[in-house]
Amino acid sequence: MILFMCHQMALEHESKAKEKSATSGSSSPAVQPTYGGHMRDANVPIIWVLGGPGCGKGTQCAKIVAKYNFSHFSTGDLLRDEVASGSEKGKELQDMMKQGILVPNETVLKLLEAAMVKALNGTVGYLIDGYPREPAQGPEFEKFIAPVDIILYFECSNETLVARIMKRAAESATVRADDNEDTLKTRIATFRENTEKILVQYPTQLRRINAERAPEDIFADVEKAIDELLVKKGKK
Repeated sequence: MILFMCHQMALEHESKAKEKSATSGSSSPAVQPTYGGHMRDANVPIIWVLGGPGCGKGTQCAKIVAKYNFSHFSTGDLLRDEVASGSEKGKELQDMMKQGILVPNETVLKLLEAAMVKALNGTVGYLIDGYPREPAQGPEFEKFIAPVDIILYFECSNETLVARIMKRAAESATVRADDNEDTLKTRIATFRENTEKILVQYPTQLRRINAERAPEDIFADVEKAIDELLVKKGKK
């Protein structure tokens, strides 16, 4: 949760910095991050997986990995893994969090690209879970890594999301501080506001999936979307 908050704060900080630069009249060119460009010509399917807390996208990602041999990446997990590795970059990230310094989106994208490149030779495709989280991230991902092929968006009502999370919290031995109804409603409202702004940017890639159903019924729609993508990419 702390890493997620740091990431979100970084995005807000970057957005404000860009606005300040644009209004200051500065003519200095922006420094762009350098990426390897390995993914752009790889012709490996890239799927963004989006859905509110409790929509069941974790279950569906596990099913996709098992059937299709896709690599599943979550940006939050990548940040946590980097910190846990004890690497120099991990130590920097840990220090940033301790000091309340923001984790830039550039850092997140570099970690993500590195993980994708590492898995390239042994994967059929990529599932990018829970990313992008806000509208600016999608274009940045496509600019610095590669275009997205499809977006699987698991749709649930607010009532269903709250009920599922509260049930999970009641059954869990460890209760998260944000697993209470009031906080959940705020999280869901923020998610919906950001996600609708993301989805409108990708009308042809978007695949809306009714996630109110049983996991097997949901996965039938997921299979259809992925099978069509694999045929299009010449992978099936």
